[in-house]
Amino acid sequence: MPPEFSHIDHWIFDLDNVLYPAECDLFSLIDIKMGEYIERALDIDSIEARKVQKSYFHDHGTTLAGLMHHHGTDPSDFLDYVHDIDMSRLSHAPDLHKAIAALPGEKLVFTNGDRPYAERVLDNRGLGGLFDQIHDVVATDLIPKPEKAAYHSLINTTGIDPTRSLFVEDMARNLRPAKDLGMTTVWVNTGSEWGARDHAPDYIDHEIADLESWVTGL
Repeated sequence: MPPEFSHIDHWIFDLDNVLYPAECDLFSLIDIKMGEYIERALDIDSIEARKVQKSYFHDHGTTLAGLMHHHGTDPSDFLDYVHDIDMSRLSHAPDLHKAIAALPGEKLVFTNGDRPYAERVLDNRGLGGLFDQIHDVVATDLIPKPEKAAYHSLINTTGIDPTRSLFVEDMARNLRPAKDLGMTTVWVNTGSEWGARDHAPDYIDHEIADLESWVTGL
């Protein structure tokens, strides 16, 4: 273990585009479902639904947060619908499982998705049962990253010490609150425009191309 990580007791991982390769592009399937949901819920066409979806994502952290704020959307109804996707793009990752299992300390997932979706993803990657805790958007009272309240919810619920924690994320903006709390931050740069939004080197300690290569080399 490199000395810069010797103090880490809690290894925290975002889910999407981190615990599986971004090339799997599960979000494109979720993206379609979100568009369908917005069209139906707001009685608008697909072009307008796309504008609403992206506007809410940028302004509120997640499309769901925007829908709840502006339209009182039932979060369970939304999450059940948009996460009902085919997981066949995912494959088991035995080397990743072995590397994460070997990390000293507690392993956690911190996601803006919900637990049922997270568990399906983990099972389809062969990572089911590997993590000690999953802190999902329901556990944060539907407050998404990068809102500070989501991180305080993570700390208060799981009991982690942020100064002895490392957080791996593909959305650069979600690392700023983690760094402010004293976490060591790792950015998975997938090359996407969304992932690099609000990127700044002052709150990113390590930049990597993919999780599996990085964690197996520790």
